[in-house]
Amino acid sequence: MDNQKGMSISFETFTWKIENFSKQNTKKLQSKTFRIRGYKWRIRLYPLMKNVDHFSLYLMVADSLPPYGWNRNTHFKLALVNQLDGNKSVVKETQQKFNGGYRSWGSFFVNLSDFYDSKQGYLLNDTCIIEAHVCFSDLSTLEANNLKKITPTKDSKSGDQAARNSESTQQEDDKEAETEIETEISDESETFSSSTCGSSETEWEIQSSDLTLKDLLDLASLGKEEAACVPLLEEACIWHPSLIRSQRKSSRWFKLWAFTSLGQVLHLLKTSKVKDMNEDACNRLQGLWEELVKHSGFQLSWLEPYVQSALDMKTHLDKTDEVNKLKDSVVALEIKMKKLREELVAAEAEFEVARRALAEARKGFIEMDLNADLGYAMF
Repeated sequence: MDNQKGMSISFETFTWKIENFSKQNTKKLQSKTFRIRGYKWRIRLYPLMKNVDHFSLYLMVADSLPPYGWNRNTHFKLALVNQLDGNKSVVKETQQKFNGGYRSWGSFFVNLSDFYDSKQGYLLNDTCIIEAHVCFSDLSTLEANNLKKITPTKDSKSGDQAARNSESTQQEDDKEAETEIETEISDESETFSSSTCGSSETEWEIQSSDLTLKDLLDLASLGKEEAACVPLLEEACIWHPSLIRSQRKSSRWFKLWAFTSLGQVLHLLKTSKVKDMNEDACNRLQGLWEELVKHSGFQLSWLEPYVQSALDMKTHLDKTDEVNKLKDSVVALEIKMKKLREELVAAEAEFEVARRALAEARKGFIEMDLNADLGYAMF
């Protein structure tokens, strides 16, 4: 347990040791479920992709809970342990409200170049160590102003023993949660907010709003087609809170148009296959996208590469048709060549039989001039 005497806060610690890190699927890397204060949690690593140059961690709710109507105030710390010098461990501390719109909270920790450099101590022998320190005290008795401060600390080793105790007493719960989480929380529902701010004072600020899509739109009034886009919109708003912030002061009808139009684009990208992107589909996507960019007020640079890639599929399909026609032609000629080869082999075999028969027939046979007179001698 971690104790902060000044605020009488007690933490319980979970340690996540990731071995063979280079062999892990870092696009979907998360810890096993652990239970603290009767709640189930997971640590999730920010997807490490080509366009990501930083290492970020998130604490996420692992319970199966309804999308709305619940909330959970939690004070916690996440730590990236420095295995060479504990004083250089990176620890981020905050209090946040988890609810249907914000199931996870996280922050930037280090640049990827520093993380992968073994001399820095964060990834050593292809192993990194991450800790989650979750408060299990009654937060209602604590002063909110003190808890909301973000104070990066250097006490990364303080929870080692508690982590071992926590893991040993929670093995059965973890086994149960491992099975439960796979069936109850899909990849689509395990969405989380992203923050890449540099200073400690603003690291968590981008996620500080409690507004959700439900607060802006009357979701119950949406038609069947629009309602099908809501899960995608909720996921996008969690990843990009600016979508909600940009529409706070817009009129009801403008919000409805903006989000339903965005939902249509997301739904088209999510449900369409490459073969579906014919000229009509591309024209529809192009029209929706141009209206969104020009009139919605959304900051959509994060979505633009995906839209452009989808629009490029028309050219790809045309090229695919050309390649397939040439491929069919090559296959047809190959079949014809194979058939001709088989005929040639049969002809060669027949020729050899005829040649041998001819040689046999010529034995003892004297050729004569067939045009010569037969003649006969009478005198």
